[in-house]
Amino acid sequence: MGPPNPNAQRYSPTMMWDSTPLFQFGDMQEIIQNFVRVHVDAPGMEEGAPVFPLGYQYPSLDQLADMIPCILQYLNFSTIIGVGVGAGAYILSRYALTHPDTVEGLVLINIDPNAKGWMDWAAHKLTGLTSSIPEMILGHLFSQEELSGNSELVQKYRNIITHAPNLENIELYWNSYNNRRDLNLERGGAVTFKCPVMLVVGDQAPHEDAVVECNSKLDPTQTSFLKMADSGGQPQLTQPGKLTEAFKYFLQGMGYMASSCMTRLSRSRTASLTSAASIDGNRSRSRTLSQSSESGTLPSGPPGHTMEVSC
Repeated sequence: MGPPNPNAQRYSPTMMWDSTPLFQFGDMQEIIQNFVRVHVDAPGMEEGAPVFPLGYQYPSLDQLADMIPCILQYLNFSTIIGVGVGAGAYILSRYALTHPDTVEGLVLINIDPNAKGWMDWAAHKLTGLTSSIPEMILGHLFSQEELSGNSELVQKYRNIITHAPNLENIELYWNSYNNRRDLNLERGGAVTFKCPVMLVVGDQAPHEDAVVECNSKLDPTQTSFLKMADSGGQPQLTQPGKLTEAFKYFLQGMGYMASSCMTRLSRSRTASLTSAASIDGNRSRSRTLSQSSESGTLPSGPPGHTMEVSC
């Protein structure tokens, strides 16, 4: 947790994240300098983590979500805004469903709320017969186009994963992710998020269909859907500028950073509000974004808090 900046206006007590490179991006500093930030690693994923002993029972994603209250209690945080990618997005979602009063907002990148079906399991098992764990994880992180092009980013992550000293731990975490339960989200049903949510996915990314389906299950008056063109499977790494700008809008819609200048999207003319927006009291009711359309303006709304969690 970084020390607070005594000269900065304090918008919120906490920020936790799941994607450190995004929060090292230059334009993101305007946001993070105003918040206490907390980064949470899943067990055994931290730098220099020792390999778990043979037979170690790795926690399920549900169990990892159940650990968050202890972290918040230790840090004396009452409410958060969570930002998660992939498994981290799922863990934060599970936590938000069971502790809605402590979550003021969620930014979920590459969220897959569904458990694996029989066809998915069969495909996973067949892939496991011919592919190594690093290659299967890379197929989860990046699009086929990126893998075929063997970009510098793909090469970097292939090298990191292949030579990770805690690869055995990563495999345990990977297995827990593939054994996740269905979140059972239902639009208008009892199981849904009670806070504003921003869903993010890259165009033609491996998770595109899952995120689109997730969007269809959420309250449209509380949900912003951001599909980013030309960003591949990891938009927080390939399009940090556009995602930072969208994150600012999300915070502004919750009542924070009202004085922040929103310039990048309007300059690049790549943002579009594709759903009608109306105001109910102080809250913006509908926000759907597309990074591949014409320029538009986004509605601002009421206050919220910011916290980002990494799992």
